[in-house]
Amino acid sequence: MREHIADALKTPQLIRLGANVVLARFETLKIYSALAAVRALLERGAVEPGQVLVDSSSGIYATSLALACHRYGMRCHIVASTTVDVAVRAQLEILGATVEQMPPSSSLRLDQEARVRRVRELLAERPDMYWMRQYHDDIHYLGYQEFADLVAAELGTDELTVVGGVGSGASTGGVTEYLRRENPEVRLVGLQPFGSVTFGSETFSDPEAIIAGIGSSIPFGNVRHELYDAVHWLDFRHAMAGAVALLRDHAVFAGLSTGAAYLVARWVAARSPGRTHLVIGADTGHRYAERVFVRHREAPGLSELKPREIGSLEELEMPWSAMEWRRRPYGAGG
Repeated sequence: MREHIADALKTPQLIRLGANVVLARFETLKIYSALAAVRALLERGAVEPGQVLVDSSSGIYATSLALACHRYGMRCHIVASTTVDVAVRAQLEILGATVEQMPPSSSLRLDQEARVRRVRELLAERPDMYWMRQYHDDIHYLGYQEFADLVAAELGTDELTVVGGVGSGASTGGVTEYLRRENPEVRLVGLQPFGSVTFGSETFSDPEAIIAGIGSSIPFGNVRHELYDAVHWLDFRHAMAGAVALLRDHAVFAGLSTGAAYLVARWVAARSPGRTHLVIGADTGHRYAERVFVRHREAPGLSELKPREIGSLEELEMPWSAMEWRRRPYGAGG
């Protein structure tokens, strides 16, 4: 028996997609992070019951934080991306969050910068607010120990590779960091959209890119580059192909970052048949219905797609590049 819906929603379903590919399918991935962070802040006395917690989000974290606030009796204010749809906004408001949504922007970079700027303005106006800083406070790593324990119990840690979006750094980085406490040989393959500064693709532009949750237009303090063994950069078309194929082949309705991870995991798994590849499925496909799934006939087949394998960032090239990162800090030979 669960005390709150958030406690039930945080646990993913593990679904086998192939002989050596397993999907961790979340309804909303960052519930782990938000629940643990809010609980820790209350235990430390950093926030008080009923205080307003504020942050910026493109969708997944907003829902997670609103659920955590509902669970622990906190109030919530979200500065929402222009990409947050009507359904997500309605959920947030009914959960008790107040929502400020950024106006349409010519780029995700401008949208992200505007959101962070607005949060800083709010903090100056409302000192009673507490900024959750999902991009910069490593408290957001805490929740993924529970997920790591689940993975270790179900799949083991021998010959294991985690594949998923880099995003704020806390999800794929967090679960892998905890898994490596049991086995340092667990591999981590991170995904990036073109245009993200996190792994050096900011000079590229993908006009259809809406996978904001796996990249960043501003530096994120929570990204620990030295955790990643390999990095793949994909454009919108490839992520769409993965998401459509995942639904067609396995009846799993999931978002673009999951589609990108599925595509990459298939390619990596074919080259490493002795390893188990865990795909991080961050959210469902509902918010991508109009922008992705109604266009399913445009999606290329996965067998047609393969990455350009590169040895340095100078060789980076759209629409799909792959590079062995070798757990280096950013700028160390990249």
